[in-house]
This record gives sequence, C-alpha cells and structure tokens, in this order.
Amino acid sequence: MKRTLVLFLCSIALTLSACNHENIPITKNDLPQSAQQFLNRYFSTCTIYQVLRDGHEYEVKFTNGFEVDFDKNGDWKEVDCHISAVPSAIVPMTIANYVSTNFPQNYIVKISVDHHGYDVELNNDMDLEFDKNGKFLRRDD
Repeated sequence: MKRTLVLFLCSIALTLSACNHENIPITKNDLPQSAQQFLNRYFSTCTIYQVLRDGHEYEVKFTNGFEVDFDKNGDWKEVDCHISAVPSAIVPMTIANYVSTNFPQNYIVKISVDHHGYDVELNNDMDLEFDKNGKFLRRDD
C-alpha cells in the first residue's frame, strides 16, 4: 500500500513538473518590458496571433507567420520571418555587410543569437554562422 502511494505521489509530482514547462498562453502585456518595446519598434504593423510562455522564455507568433523568441529578460533570441526579410535594424552591421557583399541577391529570413554568436538563414535556405562580434565563421548549405 505504501509503495503504491509513493508511486502515485511521484507520478503526480512528475506531471506537475512537466506542466511548469509547457507553453502557457499569455498576453503581450505579460511580456518583459524590453520584449514589448522590441515588438512595438520592429513589428508594430504585424498582428499578434499568440504569445506563449515556456518556463522563463517567451514566443510570439504573428498572423503573417512571423515568430520572435525572447529570453527571460525580454532580449530577443530568434526572429523568423520565414520567406520575408527580417527587419534590417536588428541585424548587426557586420553581418548585414557580409551578406550584402557575398550574397547580393539574397536576404536574411531568420536570425538567432546566443552566447556563441549568430546563426543566419538566407532566403535560399543557406545557413551562415557568425561569432558574437559578427565575424563570419562558416557556411552550411
């Protein structure tokens, strides 16, 4: 009987733990202030479809298919515009210059940043990696 009770309680604890990291719908006003400012500055003409919180991270989805991910502080982690160009003002100048010089017929549709640097996807499905200073590292076709 005790064993069954312990297993049952462990099962409940695991379920509750898993629920704490599921995507929870929230509103734009529930985002950190810096995330709200980022959206107002770069995506003010886009209509928000859904805002989700997953643990301490946030995901914003727009009706046009764009997606923006933020960390717990409201700093952007990824901007994915799928087939449209990401707002040029969020792309570091060194990366923008590299792309325009080496791939003049293409544009950036997705950019992500972490402590290692930047990953960029072009509209021709080419992936480029840059260090945190924007220096080109490698290309993945």
